[in-house]
Amino acid sequence: MEGSLFVRAFIYLTAAVVAVPIAKRLGLGSVLGYLIAGVLIGPFALDLVGSEGQDVMHFAEFGVVLMLFLVGLELEPALLWRMRVPVLGLGGLQVTLTAGAITGIGMALGLPWQQALAIGLTLALSSTAIVLQTLAEKGWLQTGGGQSAFAVLLFQDIAVIPMLAVMPLLATRGVGVGHGEDAHAHETWVSGLPAWAQTLAVLAAVASIVVCGRYLLRPAFRFIARANLREVFVAAALLLVVGIALLMQQVGLSPALGTFVAGVVLATSEYRHQLEADIEPFKGLLLGLFFLAVGASIDFELIASAPGTVGGLVLGLILVKLLLLLGLGRVFRMGTDQGMLFAFALAQGGEFAFVLFSFAEQSGVLPSELGKLLIVVVAVTMALTPLLVLLFENVIMPRVGTKEADDRPYDEMEGGNPVIIAGYGRFGQIVGRLLAAEGVEATVLEADSDQVELLRRFGRRVFYGDATRMDLLRAAGAAEAKLLVLALDRPEKNRELLGIVKEEFPGLKVLSRARGRIDAYQLVQDGCDLVFRETFDSAVRLGTEALVQLGRRRYRSHRAAQRFRRHDEELLRELAKSYGDDNFMSIVRTRNEEVAKVLEQGPPEAVGAGDAGWDSSALIKEKTGAA
Repeated sequence: MEGSLFVRAFIYLTAAVVAVPIAKRLGLGSVLGYLIAGVLIGPFALDLVGSEGQDVMHFAEFGVVLMLFLVGLELEPALLWRMRVPVLGLGGLQVTLTAGAITGIGMALGLPWQQALAIGLTLALSSTAIVLQTLAEKGWLQTGGGQSAFAVLLFQDIAVIPMLAVMPLLATRGVGVGHGEDAHAHETWVSGLPAWAQTLAVLAAVASIVVCGRYLLRPAFRFIARANLREVFVAAALLLVVGIALLMQQVGLSPALGTFVAGVVLATSEYRHQLEADIEPFKGLLLGLFFLAVGASIDFELIASAPGTVGGLVLGLILVKLLLLLGLGRVFRMGTDQGMLFAFALAQGGEFAFVLFSFAEQSGVLPSELGKLLIVVVAVTMALTPLLVLLFENVIMPRVGTKEADDRPYDEMEGGNPVIIAGYGRFGQIVGRLLAAEGVEATVLEADSDQVELLRRFGRRVFYGDATRMDLLRAAGAAEAKLLVLALDRPEKNRELLGIVKEEFPGLKVLSRARGRIDAYQLVQDGCDLVFRETFDSAVRLGTEALVQLGRRRYRSHRAAQRFRRHDEELLRELAKSYGDDNFMSIVRTRNEEVAKVLEQGPPEAVGAGDAGWDSSALIKEKTGAA
């Protein structure tokens, strides 16, 4: 038994280690990599894992519980209160409308209203694990669409509780006997209590989490931290999550909800960051195992026996949710791009469907054959989610600007300014503010209509338009301008715009933002006049201050930073010429060694008359006239 356990662990880990890096390399994302790996090792492909797949699924669902705990740690109660409108309004409408639409379709297909309602409620949910993981990987979690998707997922996780309570009330047949062990396994502390007592028990459980989190856990963690043993603190963090999950199960609630509440309570704790760091690796590994189990659980025999039925249900579910989500995006005034991101992210079934459909079968609401079919449909929609996101990212997103233009024409622009800034996000705004402070007028182009409206409310002069369009560049005065600042968020868009400008406006000098060194190499190769790495200047400033804090004189620290900056920028431009060559790494090592020797020599030791002016103490003496 122990040998088979190690063999299964080896299979799962091998599948993840091989498939996920390949999927990431192909631009498919880690989630799709896990799902494909699960399909390959499952009983319907290589058959390396079999009947234990459902046991693995139950174990791996703990990854979702850990994820909700970490999400709760990021949300202080004040922030959660500020999110009440999107959570209750947007989330409540999404669940209500989706459940109502699917219930109506089910009744139209001849299902009893009880079964149709159970299916509608369950299929209204989306996959918290897949959506949050995908949005985080793409960097979309902090966007308007990402935040709206998170609010809806949060409401859905809360809504699982009343759904579990409603299922037994929808029973259309008696629960079969002879399930001795299973029936016993699902007994809870409140199983035999009247409804009012069950409600009190639930409220008491949630209240105990809040009270203990505020008044008992901090002293407990303080006591454990004094032992200075990290493994004990890790064990305590896992004990907290497992204990809350068990408590929630025993009162019939979702373990994910309980751990989320605990996370929110501890969000203001001084141990918040340590808890995040300790639990993150377990969360990532268990979520990966969960996605593997989902892929392995897809019943391809059932799909092969009724491909039309399964395909029709999958397509129907995705289309219904897409249309409703797009409509909600319009109602809540999301921009076209953010509304479509919101819709494509949530257009699948969720992992709680595995729990709810199984519970519905045990409660006598759904027949076993229908439950199995619906579980397959949900698993397939979950597997298709990364592909839907790729479709949105690579096919729809590039065309969203054109569609937005149909709804709102690009702004009329006034040329004649010496500077054009393409992109007015966190980087472009700083450049624009500095120029404005010195009286330099700049023509600013921003393709995100929501960002344009927000900035205009703050009194900023920003024009809505896609800077990569030739007609808009001409209208912005590119033929007469002296400088173009490339500050778009996506590196590939900066390079695309650079290529257009160098071909059409060769006299226009281009200064570009670069994400990092590789991006800078590519921009230099494409002919960019000056390249500025996002974090380089702030890192050099921090290093300069670190030298000062260590006791170095400020003028020497400043000179060291200037010398380092000059050599590094010269090195970057030189290495850009050979970037992509087979011997690039050997050239990097050789040049780094040469530069290191130059930097080690340091500046001349002679101190000039004005060098003391770099130190604040000298400046104070000069100002006060002290000796």
